[in-house]
Amino acid sequence: MENMIAVTGNSGPKVRSDCEITLRIKDKGGISIDLNSKVKTLYGSSITSQCTEVLKFFGIRSAELSVNDSGALPFVISARLEAAVKKLTDAPGEFLPELSKSNLVASVRDRFRFTRLYLPGNTPGLMINAGLHSADGIILDLEDSVAPEKKDEARYLVRNALRQINFYKAERMVRINQGQRGLEDLAFVIPHHVNLILIPKCDSPDDVRKVDSRIKELKKKHGVKNHVFLMPVLESALGVENAFDIARSSGNIAGMAIGLEDFTADLGVQRTAEGTESFFARSRLVLACKAAGIQPIDSVFSDVNDTEGLRKAALASRAMGFEGMGCIHPRQIQVIREGFSPSQKEIDKALEIVEAYRLARERGLGVVALGSKMIDPPVVNRAIKSIELAKVLGLLPERNKQH
Repeated sequence: MENMIAVTGNSGPKVRSDCEITLRIKDKGGISIDLNSKVKTLYGSSITSQCTEVLKFFGIRSAELSVNDSGALPFVISARLEAAVKKLTDAPGEFLPELSKSNLVASVRDRFRFTRLYLPGNTPGLMINAGLHSADGIILDLEDSVAPEKKDEARYLVRNALRQINFYKAERMVRINQGQRGLEDLAFVIPHHVNLILIPKCDSPDDVRKVDSRIKELKKKHGVKNHVFLMPVLESALGVENAFDIARSSGNIAGMAIGLEDFTADLGVQRTAEGTESFFARSRLVLACKAAGIQPIDSVFSDVNDTEGLRKAALASRAMGFEGMGCIHPRQIQVIREGFSPSQKEIDKALEIVEAYRLARERGLGVVALGSKMIDPPVVNRAIKSIELAKVLGLLPERNKQH
């Protein structure tokens, strides 16, 4: 054990709000801590006390610990140190930070998911203030954005983030890994008030059922009462072929998304701005979702500097029937939200339709017309939904809020 060393976390000139931990457990000699931090004068004693507390919690009385700190918050430090301890020992237990009351809020199936911001699950500097960007959902990612050698330690960081970070009303989401690793990821997030789990590279209903079953086991074990929704992500030709079966494979599915980078790679073609290579797949996903009564969610737009391209993509996505997109940068959030919001012209038209329908009903008319066009119930229902959406987004003029 004395010769075994564990290194976790990150360090370097561009790293912020993180720390690199180097731990060597010894047989004797007590705990020695070498702290390198710009805030050592102000917070040095607090950091060393916390590290000592974590080590003793796991039964470690002698160790050499090096902490290279770049402004890490306590929940980050404890996650990094616990991950190092677990690399070297099979010590039981979890050193959990206090649970923020703001993270006890449950989600609902039909909430708006226009924007979902992906955040790498091993990069705390991007997590801490993410809620301030006002995305509808924040995705702590354990999959593609985390290097293979960092996936184990990222679990502890994501777990602590779910307990400590203020998400400012954003839905708390986690994208797990594929297969068995993904099922193991669930133990780190289900007990800690996650709202929604994204299932990546979902090819069949079986992929969903395995995740759903494991979540039920964990909820029962930990006494979790809050609802945990699912969002399969289709990223292959096989997944698209099975879209409808996947969409209805669990009553816990709130939406289904498509991942176009992996999908086009599976086809062996380049992803283009026009999207002709993925039009059928996206259309099929929308139809499957609508038939199953869940939300269809479009892929991310990968060029963060092309604002006009993103705007066009969001409008086209909404026109196809999608109800949201993924975001890989905070600057994309507002553009996408505007793309999925009803325009003033749409709002005015919806108000006219609803008013015409109301007047026709008052007069006992069996036929409703607006100008030269007949209005049937599906059109009225669509208008009502547009008005409700405008209300929620604050786009409805005050004088019309009685509708």
